Amino acid sequence: MQKVLITGAASGLGRELALRFAKEGADICIADINSEGSAETLELVEKAGGKGWTAYLDVTSEDQWNALRADVEGRWGGLDVLINNAGVATGDRIDAGEWAWWEWIIDINLKGVALGCRTFTPVMKKQNSGYIMNTASLAGLMILPSMASYNVTKAGVIALSETMYYELHAYNIKVTALCPGFFRTNLNKTMKTSDPSMLKFVDKVFEKSELDASEVADRAYKSLMKGEMICNPHPIGRKAVFIKRWLGGLFRWKVKQASFDLRRREESLQKQS
Repeated sequence: MQKVLITGAASGLGRELALRFAKEGADICIADINSEGSAETLELVEKAGGKGWTAYLDVTSEDQWNALRADVEGRWGGLDVLINNAGVATGDRIDAGEWAWWEWIIDINLKGVALGCRTFTPVMKKQNSGYIMNTASLAGLMILPSMASYNVTKAGVIALSETMYYELHAYNIKVTALCPGFFRTNLNKTMKTSDPSMLKFVDKVFEKSELDASEVADRAYKSLMKGEMICNPHPIGRKAVFIKRWLGGLFRWKVKQASFDLRRREESLQKQS
């Protein structure tokens, strides 16, 4: 029976990942700051054939990570799978929004993932096995405008994951960066932005997604078990990365054109204020 720890598992993709592992009969630690949502996920996990327990975890707290490690080792003696999935979103140009939002998203999306990896890598090294998945985003591969702080954190998670992929190979530890495009989750409910049209844009993209959260979770599970370094589950995401890599001139031209739309939107917002 796999022993699995998933952060941000109280809802959205984290919950679907827990349910995917539950189908394999896994024992799952559902770690989140949303205790009510965690309890709901646990109930669903048990109905799906798995079992588990909940843990309150603020991913920005080193003390809480260390306490969770002690709990995991006390209960299980080790850990097979760590999924650093907890994350938040921002959507702003480089000179817009509040600086505090940069600190908020970096603390959760990047430092939180790094803390999780630092905390449990020694456990997996000791047992000479393990799987680690860090949830990044297609935004970390594509770097589109008007999402500066979000792009930075997700690109950082990809860089961290690639580093660990090679660094931990000798210890038989597999590391995967999960890079989905937009799909329907509750991420937009906590999104911070000074541009009201950004939330409308995100909602519109959500509605057009090729995959839902359960399908992303299924593809993520299969990629993790194969030990793939990058999981880019959306077909349109793989196409976009192909265009950026092999048709770079066309890609750069299209993104530059988008900057004029951003300028018009910014000037419109200035007139309204």
